[in-house]
Amino acid sequence: MEKILDIAEAIGHEKGLQPEKVMEALKTAFVQTAKRVIGQNFAFEAQIDEDTKNIKIVQTITVVADDDEKLQDEEVAPAYISLTEAREYDDQVELGDQLQIDHDLEDYGRTAASQLHREIEYHIQRLVEDEIYNKYKSKVGTLVSGRVTRVDAQNNTYIEVDEIRAVLPMKSRIKGEIFDVGDHIKAVVRRVNMDKENGMQIELSRTSPKFLEALLELEVPEIAEGSVIIEKAARIPGERAKIALLSTHPQVDAVGATVGVKGVRINAVSQELIGENIDCIEYTTIPELFVSRTMSPAIISHVEIVKNEEGENEKAIITLPADQKSKAIGKSGINIRLASMLTGMQIELLENDAVTTNEDGTVEEKKENVDALEALFS
Repeated sequence: MEKILDIAEAIGHEKGLQPEKVMEALKTAFVQTAKRVIGQNFAFEAQIDEDTKNIKIVQTITVVADDDEKLQDEEVAPAYISLTEAREYDDQVELGDQLQIDHDLEDYGRTAASQLHREIEYHIQRLVEDEIYNKYKSKVGTLVSGRVTRVDAQNNTYIEVDEIRAVLPMKSRIKGEIFDVGDHIKAVVRRVNMDKENGMQIELSRTSPKFLEALLELEVPEIAEGSVIIEKAARIPGERAKIALLSTHPQVDAVGATVGVKGVRINAVSQELIGENIDCIEYTTIPELFVSRTMSPAIISHVEIVKNEEGENEKAIITLPADQKSKAIGKSGINIRLASMLTGMQIELLENDAVTTNEDGTVEEKKENVDALEALFS
């Protein structure tokens, strides 16, 4: 095989691959071809002569005595050669030496050439897929955009993103969204899978909180440069979202910067999310204060944090005026659900008039008090 190094460089340039990796793939292709046309059980190695830019197949075989039992064992015999036969190649060889025998695949005719072509094609394709897999595996949670190429009967949307085709499942679309072939859409990479049967599969999402975060980073320079950090985000796609923001610069207002003048920035993101309302909250490490902020627009009187046995915040008991209860719960329970998702805690609501303070200062709840969260989801 002539000028194999030039072939590796050409393939690498065409496919966008590193020549070194292409070379390893080619060497593997040569070895596999040798095994198929010369002997499956032989030990072969592909060696490159960088001066002549040729490749050769070398069979490594161990020299044993003429009466060695290994020569009679069909499974291991190909790895051994008798001393008498070995001296036909090298009259100086001794027992236990590793004899190397050169093979030229061109000597094996069209069968070898055809097999080599298939092997090279297969291993280069695997290399290309591995490169793309690693590239998009590192992009999980990041924003990509592409053109819709097909929408199937299950409303799964297939999108051409650079050199690959990704799928946006029906479950990962915002409610009410309809896409047509040719539409350009944005989404985040949710999952990248590789299996032998289906090859590489890239799944996108427009319902993940990561999609909201990526859109905000695209729209708000302060988030992109790091002076504002999105600590947490929670969404009920297409309806409402809450994001907790933290400023890393004393002169930057995290909420104000994200909302923008007259809400221009947050409205642009909301428009991409089919009118999804986005509540911006200033993040704090004080759990009581953070819980109180997540319950906006409801006005909260008191927050008590209940810890579990491991000392982690498990539940927040919120006391609030009776007229604020509906605001705290929100339409169809959306506000309290988002607050629970954002804080990672179960939330219980307690009306002010359902609490009395005893003479000793302890708080007593009336029996008719209702756990709002439990009532909503039971």
